[in-house]
Amino acid sequence: MRTKWSILLAVVLTASMLLSACSKPDSPASTDAPRGDDNAPAAVAEMRINLHSEPPALHPGLASDNVSGGVLNQTFEGLTRIGRDGSPEPAAAEKIDISEDQKVYTFTLRDALWSNGDPVTAQDFEYAWKWVLDPNNEAKYAYQLYYIQGAEEANSSGSMDNVRIKALNDKTLEVELVNPTPYFLELTSFYTYFPINSKIAAEQPKWAENAGDAYTSNGPFVLTEWQHSSKLLLKKNDNYWDKNTVKLDQIVMTIVNDESTALAMYENNELDWAGKPIDALPTDTLASLREAGVLNAQASAGTYFYNLNINEPPLDNTNLRKALAYAIDRQSLIDNVSQGGELPAMAFVPPTIFEDNTVGYFPDNAVDQAKQYLELALKELGYASAAELPTLTLSYNTSEGHQKIAQAIQDMWINNLGIDVTLDNSEWKVYIEKLQTRDYQIGRLGWVADFNDAVNFLETLRDHDGGNNNTGWENAEYKKLLQQSAMESDAAKRRQLLKSAEEILMDEMPIIPIYFYSNTWLQKDYVQDVFIDGLSNIHFKWAYIDK
Repeated sequence: MRTKWSILLAVVLTASMLLSACSKPDSPASTDAPRGDDNAPAAVAEMRINLHSEPPALHPGLASDNVSGGVLNQTFEGLTRIGRDGSPEPAAAEKIDISEDQKVYTFTLRDALWSNGDPVTAQDFEYAWKWVLDPNNEAKYAYQLYYIQGAEEANSSGSMDNVRIKALNDKTLEVELVNPTPYFLELTSFYTYFPINSKIAAEQPKWAENAGDAYTSNGPFVLTEWQHSSKLLLKKNDNYWDKNTVKLDQIVMTIVNDESTALAMYENNELDWAGKPIDALPTDTLASLREAGVLNAQASAGTYFYNLNINEPPLDNTNLRKALAYAIDRQSLIDNVSQGGELPAMAFVPPTIFEDNTVGYFPDNAVDQAKQYLELALKELGYASAAELPTLTLSYNTSEGHQKIAQAIQDMWINNLGIDVTLDNSEWKVYIEKLQTRDYQIGRLGWVADFNDAVNFLETLRDHDGGNNNTGWENAEYKKLLQQSAMESDAAKRRQLLKSAEEILMDEMPIIPIYFYSNTWLQKDYVQDVFIDGLSNIHFKWAYIDK
């Protein structure tokens, strides 16, 4: 017996926002043709934005960061898409049937084409998902597919024989889950679940490394130009099934990693949008922009935190890690440095998911407790004083905002604990490789929810060799609690299992939470209907320029 999923799914998401503006200022950058000139070229509806860094991977199966995701969400589309009401809606799939036991999903694909004119098939989805699970491809997000029967085993063994992902025909994809997963249709909107053109990928394995004929996609826009570390150009995909909804002709994405330069470009009418979730504003401008009434802000299901490489002495000591965490004055950091209206984080899971995490598991700015943990750590490590500890290196990717936060925390650790700390910064692509190869001691990172559930945060640290675990930490009881939560159908009991797991995480402190994100941005008055969903994904499918 199957129940048909036909209209909207009731899922719990954080508040999402539809962005619009009413006024229409005169603009020297307007591309409108003069009235009355029948021979004038048609205006190009162009959106100009900035990416803070070069996208590390524009292959849906390899992407694992918000910059890459910000591009892929425009160029590709999954079986579902997060709609403007914040709920998943049919996208590449035209119809979705769910079995009575909530474990078998049958997706019927609509008639859709790749940007090169090839039909989008169920085999393309099967190929893409199994490609992610192939351990030889080293996909960081392979674990996002572990909800599917046989997927975790396949990611270890390399054999796809028992993976329950099957194209029944060109238009029908059947998927069997390990357990009922109420947020599965949110997952199918996430870029790891996007299809890839299996015909192209089989013939040209490096299809996603550059723009060109091989780079085919199935979303509202297509990548037509990629000047690495400089610019991307996305143009409207005329083969997109819902192309009549798409009003923008193109999106120009510059790549400038200096926030002040990007803000100057916005003020000079070279950009139509400045700030998050795909870029950032200079932190020292946020207060004045807020006072001027031009700053937009929206709570985000995300956490800014520091990874600790626990395989690197002396950070293999739990008490030292706790000393570092407790010695940070987060509220002062927010008030005087980040200034974006964030919330202090004394937990990993944002309060948009766990409301009581506004308080968290330990006090903010608990310097006396931090000193007590430091004393314990020094005894365990065999040092007479903090001055004997080796210098710690705090790493971050090139950004004025990350630099100022790192400098403030460096001062707190030196002044409150007497620990010598040096700073190290790298360009994003180099930096993320340092984290992934654990060539660091302490490194900043942010995690924004891929779907609205605590497990999305907690599972990143489930396995010491997991794709997004850069700490080397693993805890058997923590792992057991996550496994139990996956099988628990009672919502209250499942929540408690996840809370118990987070308590272990905050007791052993392989990460140090700093604050819970808030998106802050500027947009021109003529920019209409850009949509930021509750998980901080930006969508230009519905956007238009009204000049």
